[in-house]
Amino acid sequence: MPLPPPAPDDFALLHAGARPPSERGRPTLLWMMGLAVLVVAAVVALVWYLNSFETEEEERRRGADAQWLDQSVQFHFRRLEDDLAQRARQAALDGPRSVRRPGQGDADSTPAGLLWRTPGVVLAHAWLATEGASGGDVAAWQDDLARHPENFQALQTLKDIANGLRRASYAGPMRHADGSTTDHVWLAVPYFDGTHLVGLDVAQISMQHAVDALLPTWFLDHQAVRLVVDAVEPGPAPQAQGPYRTVMNLPGTDLMLEVVPQGSQTSPVPRIFFVVALLFLLGMLASLAALRRDIAKRQQMEQRLHAEVALRSAMERSVTIGMRAWDPQGRILYVNEAFCTMVGYSAQELRGASAPLPYWPADQTAEIALLHQHVIQGTQTQGMEMQYQHRDGHRVDVFVHEAPLVAADGRQLGWMSSVLDISERKKAQQLAALQQEKLEASGRLVAVGEVASTLAHELNQPLGALASFANGLLNRLRRHSIALEEMQPVVQRMAQLAERAGEVIQRVNAFARRRELQLTRIDLCALVRRAALAAQEIHGNGTPMALELPSQPVWAQGDALLLEHLVHNLCGNALEWAARGPRRPQVRVRLQPAPDAEGAVVLAVADSGPGVPGDAHARIFDAFFSTKNEGMGMGLAICRSIAEAHHGRITVGRDAWLEGALFTVALPLSAPHTPAAARP
Repeated sequence: MPLPPPAPDDFALLHAGARPPSERGRPTLLWMMGLAVLVVAAVVALVWYLNSFETEEEERRRGADAQWLDQSVQFHFRRLEDDLAQRARQAALDGPRSVRRPGQGDADSTPAGLLWRTPGVVLAHAWLATEGASGGDVAAWQDDLARHPENFQALQTLKDIANGLRRASYAGPMRHADGSTTDHVWLAVPYFDGTHLVGLDVAQISMQHAVDALLPTWFLDHQAVRLVVDAVEPGPAPQAQGPYRTVMNLPGTDLMLEVVPQGSQTSPVPRIFFVVALLFLLGMLASLAALRRDIAKRQQMEQRLHAEVALRSAMERSVTIGMRAWDPQGRILYVNEAFCTMVGYSAQELRGASAPLPYWPADQTAEIALLHQHVIQGTQTQGMEMQYQHRDGHRVDVFVHEAPLVAADGRQLGWMSSVLDISERKKAQQLAALQQEKLEASGRLVAVGEVASTLAHELNQPLGALASFANGLLNRLRRHSIALEEMQPVVQRMAQLAERAGEVIQRVNAFARRRELQLTRIDLCALVRRAALAAQEIHGNGTPMALELPSQPVWAQGDALLLEHLVHNLCGNALEWAARGPRRPQVRVRLQPAPDAEGAVVLAVADSGPGVPGDAHARIFDAFFSTKNEGMGMGLAICRSIAEAHHGRITVGRDAWLEGALFTVALPLSAPHTPAAARP
């Protein structure tokens, strides 16, 4: 039927005409451009001034820090020289036994400077007498003297300078035997008795520890200081924010200190001034631009509103999803054309209508009304499937999703429904279900063929045994060589074989008629033991079989006959293939909990045969595929069908112990059994 015309009062306010845009004067535009140029020039000037000020401030601060650092180094090392001079005098007067150990901190009662008292700065202290016995850590002096030729030359020069110039002298840095440089420096202070050199008081100093000790915390808060050994002279002045070096004025050494500034060191006042000034300038420009932007925005909004109204109208006519708005009382507020086409009623007929609505099927009115109440109460938040009735009487399957209809002030006006026609999808699902049912029937028939082919082979054993028992019994009856009490167990065994063959035939018949499996609670331990021993009796040929079964029952829900056939088939195959391997024939059957899944059990059957070739793993469970020349290729296909029918799986691999084939069957365990009258 043709689509109904759009309602003239539907969002009529949005169709109001827009006024034409007005033009701005050219003088205003030029004036604003001039102001913008002025603001840019002021910003550039402020940036240049701020950069120059910060550079000068950084250079001034750097010079002050370098001067303080040099003075601090000179002060502390002069104090260390005085400490050594005092101890040289004491050693000369009191003998080498008076040489004291450095780095004792406050425990040292003798007044001393920071470097002498700090542990780790003075590594060794010795008195080198020109005549008589020396004392202290003379071995450290001898070790450095013999460790490297440059050490020997530097220490000899130190002694010559101390003796010749009658002042303290430094030597270093010392080197290792491989020529690598250390941070160790020797300081020698001479002691003279008139013009006669009595001895040298020497100390081995760790320069890195000395630098760490003499630098205060407030200095290290703003820069990091690193000792540089064997450095070249500093080049041109570094950049303002980069590291710089200062020479440690210790005669006889070639050491420098590298200072790396940490973070910004400049005062924040110029930047604050710049930010405030920039904000004022930008505010002046923004206040003028806001007026022009507001006028342009209003004009753009009017044009956009017209475009959105046109777009919305086009979308309403092109969308295939029905839209419906209704208030909390169930009264329809709005419907689109797609919804009207879906139910066969016009918008004028539906707008204002309330429950029961005309497109509700008469036999589902109460159910749909209850769903609407659940939506109103907020208990129905998911989509709903229901049926609508077209005006011409046919049913339409729809999927309805409800969302709150909220006004601009947050007040809920009702609900907006999106209605999707899923009639075609329903038909497709029904057709797919029918095809799946046919496919399953075909697959079941194929499975029946597989089961029948393999079970026919399995029936040979009970039927052959039954025939053997019958022939033997008949021969002995003819010879009158059997008593009545001997006949009873033979006839009883024949009855058991006949009953077993009948059960096999009945199960194939039941499976072919699409009956469900006869699921019972089975103890897998007893079933595996029974089936494995039966297979060994038939196929064993003297091959030993190891059964590793839990001591407690393992319960599963399944068909005992099919599971027994699965175990019998796997064990029979293992016994046959074990005899064909290069090793001693052996079969191993294990039943244990599944390591990768809770509530499951794993049956593993391994043999010592040649194993399954790698290229046959993908097809080993296919019907009519066999690695045996005399095989039909149906046994493992049946095993897979049985495992999958019990919601399990079967896989093939190689056993690490027996080095043959390993077939693994994973089956789900049954729920714990709670009998009505439990035993104490």
